[in-house]
Amino acid sequence: QVQLVDAGGGLVQPGGSLRLSCVGSGATFSFNVMGWYRQAPGKERELVATIVSGRTNYADSVKGRFTISRDGAANTVYLQMNSLRPEDTAVYYCHAKVGIMNYWGKGTLVTVSA
Repeated sequence: QVQLVDAGGGLVQPGGSLRLSCVGSGATFSFNVMGWYRQAPGKERELVATIVSGRTNYADSVKGRFTISRDGAANTVYLQMNSLRPEDTAVYYCHAKVGIMNYWGKGTLVTVSA
């Protein structure tokens, strides 16, 4: 059974940094796409960043502040978040895809507040 375990969230002051991690287990294959989404209270889930064959894509709201990276061909992905803002407060979900199959982590809460 394939599982994504995302972690690294917490409470941070505006301007601070956090690093999220996501480890995929139970897969005998390498995910084609890995990425991060987030969902703020009362809002829809939105794309934050993806990485596909080493190429990265970011939401405009996080460009220049967040960096997504992947551990080679391993099913592990990271999200380095710098210069955090209160509007970055959300539950962050790891996502992975292979073929038509989509997998999601349970989410990790990031709260940016003074």
